[in-house]
Amino acid sequence: MRDAVTTPANSPGRVLFASLIGTTIEFFDFYIYATAAVLVFPKLFFPASDTASATLQSFATFALAFVARPIGSALFGHFGDRVGRKATLVAALLTMGLSTVTIGMLPTYAHIGLAAPLLLALCRLGQGLGLGGEWGGAVLLAIENAPANKRAWYGMFPQLGAPIGFLVATGLFLWLTQSMGDAAFFAWGWRIPFLASSVLVVVGLWMRLRLTETPAFARAMAQQKRVEVPMVRVFTHHPRELIAGTFAALATFVIFYLMTVFALSWATSKLGYPRETFLLVQMVGVLFFAALIPVSAWLADRRSSRYAMIIATVLIFAFGIAYAPLLTNHGLLFMVLGMCVVGITYGPLGTILAQMFPTAVRYTGASLAFNLAGIFGASLAPYLATWLAKTYGLAYVGYYLSAAAVLTFLALLVKPRQEL
Repeated sequence: MRDAVTTPANSPGRVLFASLIGTTIEFFDFYIYATAAVLVFPKLFFPASDTASATLQSFATFALAFVARPIGSALFGHFGDRVGRKATLVAALLTMGLSTVTIGMLPTYAHIGLAAPLLLALCRLGQGLGLGGEWGGAVLLAIENAPANKRAWYGMFPQLGAPIGFLVATGLFLWLTQSMGDAAFFAWGWRIPFLASSVLVVVGLWMRLRLTETPAFARAMAQQKRVEVPMVRVFTHHPRELIAGTFAALATFVIFYLMTVFALSWATSKLGYPRETFLLVQMVGVLFFAALIPVSAWLADRRSSRYAMIIATVLIFAFGIAYAPLLTNHGLLFMVLGMCVVGITYGPLGTILAQMFPTAVRYTGASLAFNLAGIFGASLAPYLATWLAKTYGLAYVGYYLSAAAVLTFLALLVKPRQEL
């Protein structure tokens, strides 16, 4: 059935660039916080009497965003499924951007005491709300404009925002730490990445305001398929899809944050790596992350998204067994192999989650599944991995990763099928 209304078509180039630039900005904002949570915030925003406790408290604020992300999914998903993808994506980008810039202007613990970590936590919640609404909309912007045989290929463009955002964020921190002394870096240099986000937000807004609605959403509105409360519909009519989607994304989150936040913290505090060296190692690894995303998307279009995700999950399980000896003895190899696996699992992730839900609740459903997986798979990962490594040894961090892979594998076996 053709649209009852005519919707101007978005050109492929505009769609793909708008979905890519938005997630790049959002993940840049997210990663500069993750890096600062290891290198900066324990020293500047928490009492300095106990370094280990300050690091754990910093990781706790890091985790707050993952709690906020499902709330952002529900809030922005509601308007994304009722009002439209375009306006909601603009609002999500503004929420994330303003929260990030504010972090760059916060006074530290030395100036305002306990109010400093509280304000930091509040801004982190804002970041989580914005990213909770951003990811799902960006994926749908790409997939709902894609030809039927290129869903995964289009869907991997917003996924590429993750490695690109990571490279820019980590590269900026690396440049700052190498170009200035510790005194200047901790006095004001660390603020530069947060304040620079304002420029990127302006670029992202300019791109998104030029878009029209996706054909799938326009069709749903023309056919009067608007749902009154999308979140309620997801929980009452699509609970199986929501649960399966959450666990299907679980191992992706666990491996990524064990490769980035936890590995950076452990390597610089326990294995003797200078922070600049390990940041450089991570940047090399992220190049492999970015390179494998198109490969897995191609495989997903050629076979299926589920097939590509199952291959990736088996590799995650195997990597978990080798996690501790690789990190301890072969840092660069550890990062390259791990990030290759991250790329393979990340490429088709957006497509497989979007395929689980009908158009009328797709923004809400896919976003909720993705961000609930963030709570269980990412928010706890740096904290839990640090506790496991200190209590039982680094090998148990790898076992934790392999256990997450088992849960994801089971979810993929029962994944409901839903055509876009």
